[in-house]
Amino acid sequence: LTRLTVSSTVSSLLTRLTVNSTVSSLLTRLAVSSTVSSLLTRLAVSSTVSSLLTRLAVSSTINCVTFPTCWTEQQLLKPHEWSYCDYFWSDKKDPQATTGFDVLLHKQLKGKQMQKEMAEFIRERIKIEDDYAKSLSKLSQNGLGALEEGTLGEAWAQLKKSLADEAEVHLKFSSKLQNEVEKPFLNFRENFKKDMKRLEHHVTGLRKQLVVRYAAVEKARRALCERQKDLEVKSHLMEIKLSSKMEEDMKKAQRKSTQAGDDLVHCVDLYNQSQSKWFEEVVTSSLELEGLEVERVEMIRKHLCQYTTLRHETDMFNQSTLEMLDQLLQSVDPLKDREMWVQENKTGEQRPVDLEV
Repeated sequence: LTRLTVSSTVSSLLTRLTVNSTVSSLLTRLAVSSTVSSLLTRLAVSSTVSSLLTRLAVSSTINCVTFPTCWTEQQLLKPHEWSYCDYFWSDKKDPQATTGFDVLLHKQLKGKQMQKEMAEFIRERIKIEDDYAKSLSKLSQNGLGALEEGTLGEAWAQLKKSLADEAEVHLKFSSKLQNEVEKPFLNFRENFKKDMKRLEHHVTGLRKQLVVRYAAVEKARRALCERQKDLEVKSHLMEIKLSSKMEEDMKKAQRKSTQAGDDLVHCVDLYNQSQSKWFEEVVTSSLELEGLEVERVEMIRKHLCQYTTLRHETDMFNQSTLEMLDQLLQSVDPLKDREMWVQENKTGEQRPVDLEV
């Protein structure tokens, strides 16, 4: 009986020890599994966004546009040309945060205004020519000095005629200025506003889309941080106390954290696509504005050269109107004039004599 009792006690003890050993082994395995699972989950999430986080670490975003964190020498798109597409990527540090592309648009608007002001200047020049020509024509018809005679009278008449000829030259100069200089200034790029609005609309629209996409990235980044914090809390609680509910919560946290990482990667991909489209549009539009500016400057230069040509022609015509006057002035002879006048107006050649008684 004693042996049986002892045997029973030992058997019970061994059974309990066996059970305890089994449970202990199971608990240990579960604990290890939980720890490894938590670690693997963290590693999985980390590997999902590690590449992304690395890229974020070496770049910074200013006004929703991403630049390298430190200055790096990038090869220019058009080296040695001082091209618009290489020097206007950052926004200005002013209250309006004027974009580089807005600076280029402002340059075009300023150029258009300068072109308009030049046209107004030429118009004033035309008015002066018209007024001058009318005044010369009116003066040429003035009767003052019309009774002058002889070679001097001929020279005086030619002077008045030269005024009429000069008036005609200035009228022609005025007309050519209007047709060959002023009108081209006014008619150049009649669709200017429409073209500028088109370019601004395209670039501004893509920039706004970039802002929206960047906001989505920031939202996804915050969501990922929250999910990772929640996952860490769940992992810590599971290490302290194991339960089926805790294990289920852990799995949910893992799925949400992984999904948050995937969402962030997706948002960043969409952002990069938008930035790439914006970049391409800015390059294309900048080069178009660059070409338009070259075209504007060349147009103005060409027509100002035409102005100087017309001016030289006017001087030549004016000089030709004076050639006859110069010849007549060289021929003015007071002795001959006196002879002619005396012959035409003499009253008698007999001189008075003394009276005889």
